[in-house]
Amino acid sequence: MSMKGEIIWRIGLIYVLMTLIAGAIIFKTLHVQMWEGEKWRKKSVAVRIKDFEVAPNRGDICACDGRKLASSVPYYELRWDASVVDSDLFGEKVDSLALCLSRFFGDESKAAYKKRLEMARARKKTYYLLNRRKVSFNELKKIRTFPIFRKGRNRGGLIEEMNSVRLQPHVNLATRTIGYLNEAEDRSFEGRVGLEGAFENELKGIPGRSIKQMMSGTWVPVTVEEPIDGNDIITTIDIDYQDIVQHALMRQLEKFDADRGTAILMEVETGDVKAIANLKRQSSGGYEEEFNYAIGDAGEPGSVMKAATMIAMLEDGYVEPEDTVDLGGKGVYAFFDKTLTDSDGKKPGKITVQHVFEISSNGIAKLVNDFYKDKPERFVNRLCGLDLDKKLGIPLKGEGDPYIKHPGDSTWSGISLPWMSIGYEVKLTPLQVLAFYNAIANNGQRMRPRFVKEIRHRGQLVEQFEPEEVGGRICSRSTLKKLQRILEGVVENGTARNIYTDKYRIAGKTGTARIATGKKGYQIRKYRASFVGYFPADHPLYSCIVVIDEPSLSKGYYASSVSSPVFREIADKVYSAAYLQYGEVKGEADKSLPVCKNGLKEDFLAVFDDLDIEVEGKADVKQNDWVLTASNEGENVVLKPRRITNSQVPNVKGMGLKDALYLLENAGLSVGVSGAGMVMSQSLQPGTEVRQGSYIHIELR
Repeated sequence: MSMKGEIIWRIGLIYVLMTLIAGAIIFKTLHVQMWEGEKWRKKSVAVRIKDFEVAPNRGDICACDGRKLASSVPYYELRWDASVVDSDLFGEKVDSLALCLSRFFGDESKAAYKKRLEMARARKKTYYLLNRRKVSFNELKKIRTFPIFRKGRNRGGLIEEMNSVRLQPHVNLATRTIGYLNEAEDRSFEGRVGLEGAFENELKGIPGRSIKQMMSGTWVPVTVEEPIDGNDIITTIDIDYQDIVQHALMRQLEKFDADRGTAILMEVETGDVKAIANLKRQSSGGYEEEFNYAIGDAGEPGSVMKAATMIAMLEDGYVEPEDTVDLGGKGVYAFFDKTLTDSDGKKPGKITVQHVFEISSNGIAKLVNDFYKDKPERFVNRLCGLDLDKKLGIPLKGEGDPYIKHPGDSTWSGISLPWMSIGYEVKLTPLQVLAFYNAIANNGQRMRPRFVKEIRHRGQLVEQFEPEEVGGRICSRSTLKKLQRILEGVVENGTARNIYTDKYRIAGKTGTARIATGKKGYQIRKYRASFVGYFPADHPLYSCIVVIDEPSLSKGYYASSVSSPVFREIADKVYSAAYLQYGEVKGEADKSLPVCKNGLKEDFLAVFDDLDIEVEGKADVKQNDWVLTASNEGENVVLKPRRITNSQVPNVKGMGLKDALYLLENAGLSVGVSGAGMVMSQSLQPGTEVRQGSYIHIELR
């Protein structure tokens, strides 16, 4: 082949190859465009767009007056993108930044921080953790002013990642009942304990979606589905009462060097749990909430069970309170090969049935054995008829199982009947015992313990939980009246004489029980001291139980000295507050002055002038339209200034409805009202900033 022919052949070959390649490219382009186009377009979007979940704000758990018991507070984790900082800026300001970080966190020296910053810079770290400690928003604002960081994220590299931290502002008050959050499988946090767990679905809210697109190297949000914040839970807990109950219990635990204790305060008419304290001795020597003994610790209640025993005997007509019974002269009662001995060491002899109960004599076991030994199922059925074998059905998880032994049980023996009558071989939690005594105070009507009154969303009512009656009356009216007198007698003439007061009447029952310890049973001397009752006995407002376990034997273990004084301290302080709320007058209280509400000054002056009541403090309130009122030792009325501004939520507690509505609506709030009388609580905290149109609920009594 000639040179020319070879050249033409080679050029032709190249041309054919180029044509084939061009054809293949065109074919592939058409294939990608037409047949695989949707697939690659989706991948392109996936690279340029990310879908983020936006966490909602968890709802608050609030006390009955709206004060927060648990709330989510934003905290920030600080990281640093060293790659975006200009070299000249870094060299000039790194020393100053290191000094600021060292002074702020106080955990490392300036030199250590400088070394860390230089290392991150050299390694071009884009997500470097500056410190493990999370900072508050106010702290973050200060950090933003540090050298380098003040240039902003794109030039200073400061990365702020917000996380919500669940806090309980009133530290250690009702901690186990409020509950806490646990980490879930997806590394989020969820409530599993207490109210946090019981109302998890209402509190957690609904997450939103944030779709962000990569533009010029930065993720920019282009579409947002807003999250729906969680609802707020309005509980029945009163912070002031909770503080009273918890500190009274703690002082007594420390005094008697006890292992643990619980105390519960309940409103008789509604079953509202106003305070609930559970304290356990720690290795450090102090006491903290570790387990909700009030709800979960089902144990042998001891002599507080005798109220149920007395109902059974009264209902069956076996005894009357004034009947005289002969308990013998030794105070020792034999049942087969076992004996029960009265703890006071006195010889009871012939005494009334009422006094048997008042002094907590174990002679009551003798009476039960005499009346029911041939028909024990009748006695057991009486106990079950009081619903003592049923759970309360509260929303909180972990309620202990009550246990009432039956004659057909494998563990039933010849001593089961008398032992059950004094609170052994049965199990109840402190809350279950209190619910029973609360029914006695509430004219025989059992109430389900209520922990939550309302669910609200941004102030608007979502759901309301009304007081709930459980079953019918626990016994006949005649039996109830007899038992109420007997319970008052315990305080006036019996084992709880040490807490008697002439200011108001208390009804209740002491209980001192041996605690069984595993296989050793009752060989080890450990005791549970209990007192449960209600006050004021002639018009019951509150019921209360105090249970203290394993007090030091050398310091005392009888309920009369261990648990009863705690009840009295709680009752004194709560009754004082109730006296102010309900306007009750007891003993020699002065009735010469009317009960005054807080409100408009001119209205008060007109009324007091008409009633010829002397008024003090007029000069102090000269510039004030709104005043507080108080009495000066019952002789005259004192006016004190009350500051009202429309930029803050007014404090309308103690006012009448007319004045309260005037102030709240003038402040731009939407008002809901329940009850009658004077304002006792308001759902928005006084002094907080007013948000126009926000809802506030006021409760009058």
